Amino acid sequence: MRLPARPLSLTAAAAASALLTGCFSAAGSDEAAAEGKRIRVAHMLPPRSGLSPLSDDAFKLSRWSTAETLVKLDEDGDAQPALATKWQQSGRTWTFEIRDGVTFHDGTKLDAQAVVRSLTKAAGASPKPRILDGVELTAKAEDADTVTVTTGTEDPLVPQRLSSPQLSVLAAKAYKGKTVNPVGAGTGPFELVKVNGTASAALDRYDAYWGGKAKAPGIDVKFVPDGTARAAALRTGEADIVEAIPVSQAAVLDQDLITEVPMPRTNTLYLNTEKGVFKDASLRAAAREAIDAKAIVEGVYEGRADVAEGLLGPALPWAADLRTPVKHTKAGKPNGTTITIGTFTDRAELPEVAATLQQQLQKAGFKVKLDVREYANIESDALAGKFDAFILSRATVLDSGDPVAYLYSDFASDGSFNLSQLADSSVDAELKKAGDTKAGDSRRKAVIEAEAAVLAADAAVPMLHERVIQGDAAGVVDAAHDPRERELVTVDTYVK
Repeated sequence: MRLPARPLSLTAAAAASALLTGCFSAAGSDEAAAEGKRIRVAHMLPPRSGLSPLSDDAFKLSRWSTAETLVKLDEDGDAQPALATKWQQSGRTWTFEIRDGVTFHDGTKLDAQAVVRSLTKAAGASPKPRILDGVELTAKAEDADTVTVTTGTEDPLVPQRLSSPQLSVLAAKAYKGKTVNPVGAGTGPFELVKVNGTASAALDRYDAYWGGKAKAPGIDVKFVPDGTARAAALRTGEADIVEAIPVSQAAVLDQDLITEVPMPRTNTLYLNTEKGVFKDASLRAAAREAIDAKAIVEGVYEGRADVAEGLLGPALPWAADLRTPVKHTKAGKPNGTTITIGTFTDRAELPEVAATLQQQLQKAGFKVKLDVREYANIESDALAGKFDAFILSRATVLDSGDPVAYLYSDFASDGSFNLSQLADSSVDAELKKAGDTKAGDSRRKAVIEAEAAVLAADAAVPMLHERVIQGDAAGVVDAAHDPRERELVTVDTYVK
């Protein structure tokens, strides 16, 4: 169990503050008086690929409201208009109407050819943006305002795929070099004007934004990988918005300044259904009944997580309302049977979760051995089914906002990440049904039916859903708290 958080020592606080001294440029006095304050943001991870939208850096561009996509997602994951105003499907082809009156930050006009250029660059990238893994996609300009997108097989999720920040639409100037350079090339309310390597970035308001003038004059970003330093930035007033405050630091901050955002990420105990102890369904049931997830949430996560009711958590708000009780196999008796549980050190809480589970399962009659390594050294053994059980913190939706890909990869007979070694025809049937169903209420219902089939097999025991802790200074108004981490500073965000 983690010891109670202690106040940061003066020495540590001074060191953390020093990391941020001078990090954030202040607006000039005349500008500040006329237009308000620039927003100072402390980000956790520095750019990995020069802020290329074809990498995970795309999510930074999205969170700063500088690069935009054809489609955006609402809370339920349904597609809504963005740079495209409407769309329709005909077999493998989707037709998108491009919004009129949009300009890039360099003053050039958004048109169908610009959309085709960006989508074609993404589809031909190596490696591909992950939202296009296994997807054959081609884009064509039908006229100045119309784009068709065709996939190799009929795909009901094309609009959701096109909401991925990795498929942002940028001006032609972004693609002139060997890498994609987003500086001055987006369409959002803020223009990226300067990038200082992996240290900082600056954005100015783009007054010609099609969606109206932003309330803040600009954004100053500092990349601060150290969690203690990020927390100190909020406490000392060095930053206005702070990403990913560590659980260990949250307790020593003003609780009015932090928001816990449910994440689409579940901590799950995967049980090996193919061989070993848990090939016996009754012993899988015994393991499920032995687990006290509330104790793990309170002891390891200090209450800053949600006890799991299923594989999909509160970041998908529709899941709980659709879920019905699952009928399980009757639990058997462990009778001192020995099991080995694997997990990894890369996520700091997982070894603690493993130790707590060891105690709970031993109390129920199992003998438990733990195998804890770095993820790079344990993944291959986990995928090969060398453990009786494996603890994993797993994202339950990908960039499309849809959980079917996660469910299929983890629980289908031919799933690429099937740690449970599950081969169940009824589960496969429910997963196929969910994958083939059109987006919307019917698909969500099919997803929950597939989840129920997995849970009925006791192939996995969901324990908790993680939260991310975001800090907003007292003067911050309307910062986004987005479970998908696509939004942070929006057109409506400002600092008093």
